[in-house]
Parts: sequence; structure tokens; C-alpha cells
Amino acid sequence: MKRLLLLTTGGTIASIEGKDGLAPGMTAADLFNYLPHTRDYHMEYQTLMNIDSTNMQPELWVQIAETIANNYDHYDGFVVTHGTDTMAYTSAALSYMLQNGTKPIVITGSQVPIHYDKTDAKKNIADAARLACEAIAGVYVVFDGRVIQGTRAVKMRTKSYDAFESINHPYVAFIDRGEVRYHQGVPSMEKGELKLDTSLCPDVFLLKLYPGMKPELLDRIKGLYQSVIIESYGNGGIPFEKRDLLSKIKELIDSGMVVAITTQCLEEGEDLFLYEVGRKVAQNLIILSRDMNTEAMVAKLMWTLGKTKDLQEVKRIMETPIAHDLSLEHQKESG
Repeated sequence: MKRLLLLTTGGTIASIEGKDGLAPGMTAADLFNYLPHTRDYHMEYQTLMNIDSTNMQPELWVQIAETIANNYDHYDGFVVTHGTDTMAYTSAALSYMLQNGTKPIVITGSQVPIHYDKTDAKKNIADAARLACEAIAGVYVVFDGRVIQGTRAVKMRTKSYDAFESINHPYVAFIDRGEVRYHQGVPSMEKGELKLDTSLCPDVFLLKLYPGMKPELLDRIKGLYQSVIIESYGNGGIPFEKRDLLSKIKELIDSGMVVAITTQCLEEGEDLFLYEVGRKVAQNLIILSRDMNTEAMVAKLMWTLGKTKDLQEVKRIMETPIAHDLSLEHQKESG
């Protein structure tokens, strides 16, 4: 019989009606009582925090990671319940902070509180527990029967049960009536000792480009942040006519700031070498996102900056695949 640990952090799954609307109010013991009785596993539980995931912070990612690491030798798998709004950031962050392990860490939540009649929570938490019994390793998001790599999950819908999708990466598996069906076979698992690395630097600014943006805006973040991720258009070009953002980006890099370029398009990633507007910015010491999603980029850059501020080393780490966050095929095409 598998030994599992349920860690709860709040979110919609644990929410109850209050005077100002839905807010987390149920404990780990409350959620545990909704799990189906089974002989497949023995589960223990712990309430880590009880917050709306809008209030999730990098410091709380560390708390979750450290709790898992401190209990790693005592359990066969872990289930973390979490609000959906920042779940993708948390799953990516845990993927970087908890590496080289041999056990599943499964994150789930719901679009409707677990005590409601028409809720997706009971299925999601049961599916998560089922996956946590599997002989696989790494961080996964389980939602609406879909198993998604922790660095590839993106919330696409605000109300529908199928809120999350796997972006630029196949679904790991599907869970139907308690049966796990792997999409491309059971993920390979290397034997190793869990490596906990919670060094984080949250000085990351995320900027979405739009026509008409004032270049002077980039002057305001210099000194306030150590890095900026720019969500550009299409393949990743930066405007250099009329409102010249390109020269401002060069100034940021020359000042020692880390600059990463990604795309506002969810699928297929950036390719700065395709158009002139991309090649001009690629001439600088720019971090390429390739086909990583923004949530993973934010978490990975915070994690990387916690280890080094050297621009070349940051670029090397960011552009090296970790926890399947970057497709090897895309890396070769863009390299």
C-alpha cells in the first residue's frame, strides 16, 4: 500500500461562502474526508496555508518545496491542492526547486468548491491521488483527467472544468475512472537523490508589448528589478521605429540587467532569427525563450537569479532544458 501526503494551500477547492464572496476556509482534514475510501494508499495530510492563490508568493513556493523535501523519505507520493489562478507558476517553480527525485508530486485544484453539488474537485483530487501512486517521478498538474508536465501547464479558461492545457508538449497521461493511460508510455525515471534548491530572486519584471508603448517605461524598471521578460509579438520582434524600444533594451543589458524575450503567442514559441525585427534584438545578450511558456520562464528566471547574476551563466541555465520546459527539437532549430 502506497503512503501519500496531502498538502493543502487553499484555493477554490477549499473555499466557502463569506460575506465578501468565496474564500478558502476548509482544512486538509476537511478535503481528506471527500476522498474515496480505497486500499490503494494510506494518506496523511497537513494544512500548509489557506489562501486564495492570487496571494501566492515566491516565499510560499519555498515553504511548499521544503515541506515536501523534509517529508520525502516518509512517503511514496505527494498531492498538493492549490488555487487555479497561479497553479502553473507554482508547478513550474516546484519543478526547478525539487529535482532528481524518484517520486510523483501532483498538484491539483478545482473550478468549483469541493462541497458544492456540481464540483470538479472530488474527481480532480481523487485523480491526483491515483497518479501519486504511480511509479513516476517529477512534478505534474492533474486537472479534468489530464496529466500535464509541471513546466508546461497553462490556465486557459476561467470557469470551465478543462481549465488547463499542456502547451508545446504532449499530455503525459489521461486518467479515466481511476485508470492512468500514458500518452507516450510511462515517463522514464532515473534513480537519484532528491535535490532541494530554493534559492530564489523574485526581482523579475514581466512586460507585455503593445503598439504605442513608451520606450521611457523601460527606464523606470532599471534599478528596481534585476531582470525583465518581454512578451513580444509573434516570433519575438522588438519595435525600433518611431517608438524605439530596441535601443532601450540595449541600455538595460549594458547596465547589467537580464533581458529575456518570449512571445505573446501560446503555441510554437519564438524565433528571433526569422525577421529583421528579431535579429536586431538577438545581436544583444538576450535570453531566448524558444517554446517555454511564460509561467515557467518567470519561475525559472527567479530560480536562476538566486544562483548567479552573471549574464552569460544566466543565459546558459535559462536556455538549458530542465524538467521538460524546453523542447530539444526547438532548441536545436533555434540554436
